[in-house]
Order: sequence, then C-alpha cells, then structure tokens
Amino acid sequence: MPAMHVRLGAFSAALVLAATLSTAAFAQKKYDTGASDTEIKIGNIMPYSGPASAYGVIGKTEEAYFRKINAEGGINGRKINFISYDDAYSPPKTVEQARKLVESDEVLLIFNSLGTPPNSAIQKYMNSKKVPQLFVATGATKWNDPKEFPWTMGWQPNYQSEAQIYAKYMLKNHPDSKIAVLYQNDDYGKDYLKGFKDGLGAKGSSMIVIEESYEVSEPTIDSHIVKMKSTGADVFFNITTPKFAAQAIKKNAEVGWKPLHFLNNVSASIGSVIKPAGFENAQDIISSQYFKDPTDPQWTNDPSMKAWNEFLDKYYPEANRADASVMYGYIVAQGLVHVLKACGDDLTRANVMKQAASMRDFEPHGLLPGVKVNTSPTDFAPLSQLRLERFKGETWELFGDVISGDVGG
Repeated sequence: MPAMHVRLGAFSAALVLAATLSTAAFAQKKYDTGASDTEIKIGNIMPYSGPASAYGVIGKTEEAYFRKINAEGGINGRKINFISYDDAYSPPKTVEQARKLVESDEVLLIFNSLGTPPNSAIQKYMNSKKVPQLFVATGATKWNDPKEFPWTMGWQPNYQSEAQIYAKYMLKNHPDSKIAVLYQNDDYGKDYLKGFKDGLGAKGSSMIVIEESYEVSEPTIDSHIVKMKSTGADVFFNITTPKFAAQAIKKNAEVGWKPLHFLNNVSASIGSVIKPAGFENAQDIISSQYFKDPTDPQWTNDPSMKAWNEFLDKYYPEANRADASVMYGYIVAQGLVHVLKACGDDLTRANVMKQAASMRDFEPHGLLPGVKVNTSPTDFAPLSQLRLERFKGETWELFGDVISGDVGG
C-alpha cells in the first residue's frame, strides 16, 4: 500500500510539474500582430526616390543586415521579415505607407522611418494605434517625449544639442563673427535653428546677419548662396539635406565665398555629399560625429570596422563604403536586434517599447569610443554624445573630446 501511495504522490507531483511547465510556457510566449513562433514582421519607410533619395541606402543596409541575422538563425529562432516602402520624402505618401504597413501588412512595429516631416505626419497615427514608431531616422528633439508620445522613440543625437555644440564653439573661438544661416524650411531645419540660437544666447541677435530658408522642392539653392555671400558673413551654418549640402559646398567655391563652414551631421557623408561636391571645395568644413568614419585610416585595424567590412562583403558588396549612411544603417539595425533579443518570447508592442526604454551602455559596432546608447522610461533619446570633426584632404579628422548634448525632450 505505501508503494502505491508513493507512486500516486509521484504521479500527482508530475501532474503539478507538467501544469506548471505548460503555464510557464504559456506565460512566456506572448505575441501581438506581426510576431509569431517563426517570424517578426518589421515595417520601414525610406525616401528611395525624391529630394532625399541619398538616404535610401540606409534602408538597403538594414535589409542586408537583417538578411545576415536571418542567415545566422534569426532572433531567438524567429526570422525578420523586413518590409520597406518608398515615400519619396513626401509626408502624405508617408501616411499612406504607414497605414499600409500597420493595417494591411500587419507589422509589429515601424522601424527607422526617415525624415522629420514624414515622421511628424504619422506620429499621432502611430501613437493612437499603439504601434511602436521606433528609432526614427531624424534627430528632431520632439521624438524624446515619452509622456505625450509613448510609442515614438528617436535614435541619433538631437538636432538642438548638435547645433548648441557648434554655437558654443563659435562663441569660444569666433565671438565676433558674422553668421549666415541656411536652413530647410520645415521642422528639421527649424529644430536646428532653435538649438543654434539657444546656444548663442543673447549674442545671437548681433552675430546672425542673415537667416535664409529654402524649400525642399527647389531644384537648386544657388541663389540663396549668392545672397548670403553679399552680406559679408564670415561664418556659414549649413542646415541642409545631402543634395542641397553638396550644392552649397560647390556654389561657395564657384562664387569664391570662403566662410568658416559648419555642416550639420546629417549631411556629413563623404560618399553622398563631400565627394560629389569636390574634396578641394570642402577643406576645413566643421561637422560632428558619433560613429566611426569608414574612410578614416585610424580605424583600419579596428575590430568593429573589420566586422562592418565583412558584413558588407557578404551581404551588401555593392555598398558605397565612403557613404556614412551605410554605417548609420548598420548601427541602428544592431539597435533593433538588441531590443528584439531582449524581448525574448514576449513580442508584444508594449514590451518592445519597454525594452527600447531600458538600454544601458549598449555599444553597437561602429560607434566612436566613449559614445554609448542609454535610454530610460523618461528619456527616449538613445544617443546624445558627439565629437567635432574637420574635413582635411579626403577625410574627416576628429578633434576635441566627446561632448554630451544637454537638450532634453
């Protein structure tokens, strides 16, 4: 009889254990639309055509990186299904593509959609649908607003912090300069301008001699350059996207205007801006950076640069390795993979945002030494550090220390 009792006891213990395990297994696996045992569906919107098409390589790099991840077994055994659409940098088109991704393709989230005006156009929609608008490819300050927009998160250092860093440099080294500002007439341009004016403070009104804006629909900004030159300005803050940045560098040389030239980070790519404008025309331009420039010889034997080159050799051999946007795409794709891995088997939209808001000292391959990714539930700005750089010969030369931006949401 006692033996029977033992067996029954063991049997009921096994039942309890089985029930516990199945409950644990059940509790562990949670999915929202766009995730399953086998795949994670990720949406993306890029300007593959139109005035900002130079940025299209970001989407191509991300697609290549996710192919690499899938070939290596995916994320916790799940393959990434990356669906990327063209919006031609046109906000109405962005809205159309976002609706398609969320309502027809049924993606888990939209990742790294590009541009300030395009992302502004879908921010309310994404938040009302409670679908993550994750690591947007724009440095506007407003993406760091977890209270109002808990489903939207930025990635790169914000434009206001960057512009303040330039302003501080000018105040310290060129306090009596006459500054001409050229900016794109939209949220992106105005965000940089605000940071710049805040950085200059009371001196700004006497230092800035002209604020010239252009529309993204203009074919050329040549006339704006001529107008700015006529003011006698000796410092030029160039707040433009790649196509117009290259035009400005070229036109300055043509008309013989040689101010101290500050170029916003979003157009610091050698491949898509500097080289087309002519190396000889870009000497001594100052910009800023938070990741390694692939053309900089100091990184030749750097392990993270070797890993980057190996990735491109295998998955995106036709990439222009002098284009900073390729490195940008590589770094932010690592950010998404990091978040998805951290989600484990809880692939809900809420957990995606929770994991994205708890990154601690994450260092994807390609960031400059000392630059790290940090977020919290109240800070949705993953990157906030930069170093200044000056263009010399055919490459950027870093100078000064890593500087932290001090602009919150």
